Amino acid sequence: MGEYYLAFWNVENLFDVFDSPRRSDKLKRTLEGELAGWTSQVLDQKISQLASIIRQMHGGRGPDLLGVCEIENEYVLGLLVNALSILNRNYQIVHFDTKDNRGIDVAFIYDRDLLTANENFSHFIVKRTATRDLLQVNFRTATGKLLVVIGNHWPSRMGGQFETEPYRIIAGETLAYFHERVREVQNNDNVAVLAMGDFNDEPSNRSLTDYALGERLRARVARAKSAKFLNLMWPIMGQGIGTHYYDNSPNVLDQFLVSKGLLTGRSGLAAILESVEVLRFPEMVKSGDYPAPKRFGRQSSLDPHGFSDHFPISLRLQETS
Repeated sequence: MGEYYLAFWNVENLFDVFDSPRRSDKLKRTLEGELAGWTSQVLDQKISQLASIIRQMHGGRGPDLLGVCEIENEYVLGLLVNALSILNRNYQIVHFDTKDNRGIDVAFIYDRDLLTANENFSHFIVKRTATRDLLQVNFRTATGKLLVVIGNHWPSRMGGQFETEPYRIIAGETLAYFHERVREVQNNDNVAVLAMGDFNDEPSNRSLTDYALGERLRARVARAKSAKFLNLMWPIMGQGIGTHYYDNSPNVLDQFLVSKGLLTGRSGLAAILESVEVLRFPEMVKSGDYPAPKRFGRQSSLDPHGFSDHFPISLRLQETS
């Protein structure tokens, strides 16, 4: 039976060059100070650093499907795909240009020889200021199995965790709504739905438990009549490992959530629960007491040997019939 290696990575500020003609006038004004010194040479180095990690995934074969966030446009995503050409993969891109205030989006890179992107939807999150949308893609495997993947990058905690929590609650409600809509449209309570992304909250926060309906216990999802997810990151919470570090403390902000169909395998696809991993290749990890990610940074803080302020996460799926 077929097996698929999936990953997600917040690649942190993968922007186009400072004077890019592909940027709107509004974004030029917003990002002018932030992107000073972001030349084509710096961008090329950032791409090279990210690609060096992605090429190591899946035992050096690269991911079958990679979700990313904090990318500005399809152009920079194309540069990243080009840097992965040594893998001899038929990588394709799904990307929507959203109205986020900083111009950063969610996107997917996938191997067209293994997966086909039949339909994709950009789901708007309604709040007072623009934010990233939820990006839904309905994939088909080579054997015809439906896999619905929803990419997330929820509003940040900047401004205070509790002050900004209502925005992530809105995002959680939006995810739960479209999870239910997928089940209704497919007329199937066991459809394979995978939510992945940087949720800017941890599995125990209300936005994920009470609003996105992410559960800790398998039995509650397996028996559920409603659209619940099993949050696969709970076991990692007990290991003291973070996908992001703040104030010398690990936070599990990057997560995989699977539907009942992916938990039970009745969708024809099943998540291999024990395969979930926070990818921390040695060159990505800072030295010292806290194994935080080594950032690439910008301007005066630029580290050409860095990568991102998040570690990637990975998951395997297998066909069950």
